[in-house]
Amino acid sequence: MANFAKSRVPHFSAEVYQNPYLPEGGREVNAIVTVTATGGGTTGGRPVFAGRSTTPDAGVVIMVDCSGSMDYPPTKMHGAREATAAAVDTVRDGVAFAVVAGTHRATEVYPGGGRLAVADAATRAEAKDALRKPTAGGGTAIGSWLRLADRLLSSAEVGIRHGILLTDGRNEHETPQDLRATLDACAGRFTCDARGVGTDWEVKEVTGIAAALLGTADIVADPAELTADFRQMMEAAMGKEVADVGLRLWTPLGTEVAFVKQVAPTMADLTGRRTESGPRSGDYPTGSWGDESRDYHLCVRVPDAGVGQEMLAARVSLIISGQDGAPARPLAQGLVRAVWTDDMAASTSINPQVAHYTGQAELAQAIQQGLDARKSGDADDATAKLGRAVQLANASGNVETAKLLAKVVDVVDAATGTVRLKAKVAEADEMTLETRSTKTVRVKK
Repeated sequence: MANFAKSRVPHFSAEVYQNPYLPEGGREVNAIVTVTATGGGTTGGRPVFAGRSTTPDAGVVIMVDCSGSMDYPPTKMHGAREATAAAVDTVRDGVAFAVVAGTHRATEVYPGGGRLAVADAATRAEAKDALRKPTAGGGTAIGSWLRLADRLLSSAEVGIRHGILLTDGRNEHETPQDLRATLDACAGRFTCDARGVGTDWEVKEVTGIAAALLGTADIVADPAELTADFRQMMEAAMGKEVADVGLRLWTPLGTEVAFVKQVAPTMADLTGRRTESGPRSGDYPTGSWGDESRDYHLCVRVPDAGVGQEMLAARVSLIISGQDGAPARPLAQGLVRAVWTDDMAASTSINPQVAHYTGQAELAQAIQQGLDARKSGDADDATAKLGRAVQLANASGNVETAKLLAKVVDVVDAATGTVRLKAKVAEADEMTLETRSTKTVRVKK
């Protein structure tokens, strides 16, 4: 961990949105928690002297696919080199970094020797010069790339560890079980943004990597767009101020946690990633934070109680791990309540934020199911599911998803979800819709 005694950690706040009222016999309590981090500064919260930090506060490893398929067409390899060079240029002075070439094995491109370099004008120039050496050839074993990135990032005493991964093909030189084991081993050790270039890669592999390592996933269908995308990813990584922030959920005796999900800016189910942190409390990982805001959907089941009774259903806190055995440090807190009433109007009202994100979750599911049905040749089910997705996107104001859906179906009536499957759909359009299906929008004001 970084030395936060010397750091300027962002200020965290937590706002809870819920309808606390339950009918007699009601047990399920839903709440949306909006977490906002502000004021961390632009230097990663570290002391800077003469334009340079005293010690690296962050480390980043760029993993670039150099398998044989990157030469078909040659613009992919050229675009990957240019994009990596742009990302290197964006690495902030004082940040530790490395570049890895990925094939059926992982190779250190820069700096070598199992270590990270510290970014300055000279090391950035050396790294860009080293990018001329890799050539396309060999297979794809993404787990080996991630394991090398983990070793490199672990070699430096940095608080924020981040990876950027680019692939153009399927992970054909290791088993899905091997990749899963690697992701399990790397989870919580560093975050990773993953990108697929072209259309020959597997969406569920790339999105699965990002989900396991709390990063983002996207498609870059045109290699010419890689440079802008890599620069943007690196700028976002450089904006992270604090790592290892956890969402801690305490519940009273007799209360069960149904689920904990991130619902904005993207959907991510955190329920299975709980680690016990004390009597009736557990921590859920949220990764690294800069100046940003995210929403989480909590659902707990409370013991039955009579009309007029009230209880604290859950206490949610944002915490940061302590150093050298010190207790976790609380950053923000919110309370979730349950109140039993015989007022039918109060107990049947659904909080707008809860309703909205329930719809966004259904939207993501409808897209996935619709595309799966389309691939399997079930036109009726695909039409029904993608029509429902169009209806939900329209109702929630998710304009970007609505545009992506319109490339896969002809929309007859968005309000009712009446659509027709397009006879021909570009593979890039279908993959873009699938990759971005978990991106959400917030409640319309």
